[in-house]
Amino acid sequence: MSASKPRLIGLLKQIATEAASSDMANFLRLHRRWFSSLSMLTWPWWWFHLILLPVTAAASSDGNNVNSNAAPLGTYCRSYCGNITVDYPFALRAGCGHSGFRDLLYCINGVLMLHIPSGSYRVLDIDYAYRGLTLHDPGMSDCYSLLRSPAGLGNGFAVEPWRAPYLEPDPDNVFMLLGCRADSPLFQGFPSPEGKHLPCRNVSGMGCEDYYRCPAWDEGPSSRRPRGSASASAYGVVSPPECCALEFGAIRAINVTHLRCEGYSSAYSLAPLRAAGPGAWAYGIRVAYSLPADHQGFCGACRATGGVCGYDQGTDADICLCHHYNSTSNCDSADASATADYVYAWECLLVFVTEGRCCF
Repeated sequence: MSASKPRLIGLLKQIATEAASSDMANFLRLHRRWFSSLSMLTWPWWWFHLILLPVTAAASSDGNNVNSNAAPLGTYCRSYCGNITVDYPFALRAGCGHSGFRDLLYCINGVLMLHIPSGSYRVLDIDYAYRGLTLHDPGMSDCYSLLRSPAGLGNGFAVEPWRAPYLEPDPDNVFMLLGCRADSPLFQGFPSPEGKHLPCRNVSGMGCEDYYRCPAWDEGPSSRRPRGSASASAYGVVSPPECCALEFGAIRAINVTHLRCEGYSSAYSLAPLRAAGPGAWAYGIRVAYSLPADHQGFCGACRATGGVCGYDQGTDADICLCHHYNSTSNCDSADASATADYVYAWECLLVFVTEGRCCF
């Protein structure tokens, strides 16, 4: 049995060397050999297992880490739903992406859905180059179908106050509110001689005057298209307009029920192209997303060192997902800290085995 001790000391020196070199593959292979060799020893040596437990746990946890061989670091946080790629700052996996977009996207039977307080929307596209999402609300009217109800139909668009800095409809997106009552918050102070209290106006060349030309207004036993001149019917001052077009920034939340409207439609501009008439408009909700300026520097440093940007699920703080550890700065600092911990633990064990003293 005593002949095994020098061999184990030699193996322990190899382990300490591999830990210092950050060669994790060799490190794990050698520490498994160390434990296998312990079976040759008598009782007094077995309690080294207790000393090694913290290091072993940290090393073995790498097999279940976000960066294990089964899940390459570059693809761990990237997901696919149908034909849409879900990547930073969005994610389907908890802890990935930016915390401002947590609990936002869900993949349901191959369909990517976005959920906010105003309702659930199908995600048609994510444009990472221009930082935008295109959403579809099945309860929304378009040029060929008017969906209206006295109780209000459609989701509109409203996000949580804490998420508002990250997610907002594009300025070129027009919301056309339909059949709003005279006591709607839209018309506070209405009527006035000049109609100056009305927020209704065209957005990026799209508005109610053109929308009234849609075939949907001819549906039903009698036409619902407003009578009179376009300006009077759209922005009249005698009675509430049948349609009121505005941008999201005018009221900060499109809540159809709260605004006491029967329904709504939404279209967005595909600049620099200008659609020829309402039948050619792009109907849907175009949402812009953004990130804090200070976070962009953090994420850039993380990616530059081979990491993936994520967040702490307990605190929502930014973290950098690295090959063996998570870091609050970048992967270079994480590797340096982790290596120091490994080296210290194994060198202390080597001192104990060879000199009989403890440095913990």
